[in-house]
Amino acid sequence: MIHREIYLEKLRLLKDQNLIKVITGVRRCGKSTILEAFRTELIETGISDRDIIFYNFEERANIVIQDWAEIYDEIIIKTQGSGKKYIFLDEVQLIPNFEKLINSLFTKKHLDLYITGSNAYLLSSELATLLTGRYIAINMQTLSFKEYFSAYKEGKSRDFLFRQYLNTSSFPEAVNLSKSAPDLVNDYLQSIFDTVIKKDIILRHKLRNSHNLQRIIEFLFDSIGSIISPTNIAKQLNKNSDKKISHNTVIKLIDFLCESYILYPAKRYDIKGKELLSSLEKYYLVDLGLKNIVHSNKYDTNLGHKLENIVYFELLRRGGKVFIGKNQDKEIDFVVQKAGNNIEYYQVAFTLSSEKTFAREISALKNINDAYPKFILSMDYDNTVIDGIKKLNIIDWLLE
Repeated sequence: MIHREIYLEKLRLLKDQNLIKVITGVRRCGKSTILEAFRTELIETGISDRDIIFYNFEERANIVIQDWAEIYDEIIIKTQGSGKKYIFLDEVQLIPNFEKLINSLFTKKHLDLYITGSNAYLLSSELATLLTGRYIAINMQTLSFKEYFSAYKEGKSRDFLFRQYLNTSSFPEAVNLSKSAPDLVNDYLQSIFDTVIKKDIILRHKLRNSHNLQRIIEFLFDSIGSIISPTNIAKQLNKNSDKKISHNTVIKLIDFLCESYILYPAKRYDIKGKELLSSLEKYYLVDLGLKNIVHSNKYDTNLGHKLENIVYFELLRRGGKVFIGKNQDKEIDFVVQKAGNNIEYYQVAFTLSSEKTFAREISALKNINDAYPKFILSMDYDNTVIDGIKKLNIIDWLLE
C-alpha cells in the first residue's frame, strides 16, 4: 500500500476534535484506503477495534440500507458504554437524507465522526447549512509525485519516473496495475471515468443529452491550463454542428464536472486590485492519465500545460487557496493565499533556456511590488536565486 502521509497527518491532528472530518475527492483516489489506514493506526495506539464502527456504503451488505434512522439506531446500540467511539462512514452520500444521519450523530459528544464522499454535493447540500462551523473538509487527490516516486522500489531514475508521471495515471490502483498489467491501465481508467460520468453526473442530474457533456469533456481535456470562456466554448462547439449548445448549458456542465472532482477550477486574481475576477478561469484535470482515454495523449506534447497541472495540485496539497494571477498586462501562473494572509507567486515553464522565455517569466514576477516569496519552476537543473526570485527544478521541488 502506498503511504499517504499528508492525509494521515491531518487526521492525526484532528482526532478527538469536536469537528466532523469530511474527506472528499474523485472516486478511487484512495479515500477508503486512508480511512482503513487511520483505523489501523488507532488500533495500534491501543483503541479497541470494538470502539471503531466502519460502514462502507458501496459494499453489497450496506446497499440495502436505505433508511438513515435505521443506521443511526444501529450505531447508537453499537456505541453504548463509556469512552470515545470512532465512526467511519464511507461514501455516505449514497444514503438518502444522509445529512440527517450525520447531524444526529454529531449531537452525541462521545462519537468522533469521519465521513467520505465522491461528489461535491456532499458539501453543497443541506449538510453545509446544518453543520456550518462544525466540520472540516480534507480534499484528497490522486498520488503526488512524491507518493508516486515512493511506489517504485526498482531503482528507476527520478527523471524517468517523472516523465512517466506526466503522461500516465496517478490513481493508486492504476499505479499498482501498471507494474503487473500495464495494458489494462486504460481499461481501468475508462471504468472510473464511466462511473463518474454516469453515476455522479448523468444519473444524479437526470441529463437526457449526454452528447453535449462528451463534447465539453473533450474540449476541456484538450485545454488544460488555458484560460476558458464558456461563451467562446459554445461558439467553438457550435461551428459545423447541427446540435447547438448554449452558454448556460456550458456553464452547467462544467459545474457538474467540478462537482465530481474530475476538474478543478482556478479563478483569476487581480494582484494589483487584490480582488477575484468573475470571468476567464482555468481548469485542471485531477489525473493526467484520463487524457489517454479521451484524447490521443502524445508523450512530448503540451508539456508546459502538463507541468502546470501537476504544480496546481501540489500547491493544493501544501495548503492554501490557489488562483491564477493577473498583474496589469502580465499573467502569473499561480497565486497562493496561505494561512495568515501570506502570499506566494509561481511561474511554471518547461525550460528557461531561451532568452525570450526567461525574460517573459521573470519579468512577470519582477513587476509584482511586494516582498512575498516568488518562484519559477522548470525542468532546468540550475537551482538559483535571481533578484530575490527562486528558480527551482520542479522535480526537486516536488520531492521536498
